[in-house]
Amino acid sequence: MSSFKVFEIAGSGMSAESVRLNTVASNLANADSVSGDPKQVYQAKHPVFQSVQALGAAASQMSEQASASVKVLGIVPNSAAPEQRYDPSNPLANSDGYVYSSNVNVVEEMTDMISASRSYQNNVEVMNTARNMMLDTLKLGQS
Repeated sequence: MSSFKVFEIAGSGMSAESVRLNTVASNLANADSVSGDPKQVYQAKHPVFQSVQALGAAASQMSEQASASVKVLGIVPNSAAPEQRYDPSNPLANSDGYVYSSNVNVVEEMTDMISASRSYQNNVEVMNTARNMMLDTLKLGQS
């Protein structure tokens, strides 16, 4: 595998984790939103990732040149039902006095945010380590 593939792989991971962090931020920003209609209330969203492995065209049977990356397939809404609360004083309440709040689980989102942040940091470390190794390799010929 080419040394430069490391940067492509780590970069795709960083891009995917960035999408994940943006989705978490959107969910947390809308965690307290309410509506009088369960179909109009904010639904939590989650990204769907797919690992992609491609074999090089000139790969021999003995040494396959494979590259891997992460692809974001899309962002899907959470299928959990919104929470129904009786609050007739709320201006958004329906005719029966109920409001519906988003299905965002703040604890789950915070955990997801920490996980995404650490995964992003790990990919940055991979890139820094690969860069330092390349620089050290170039220094081998110097004396």
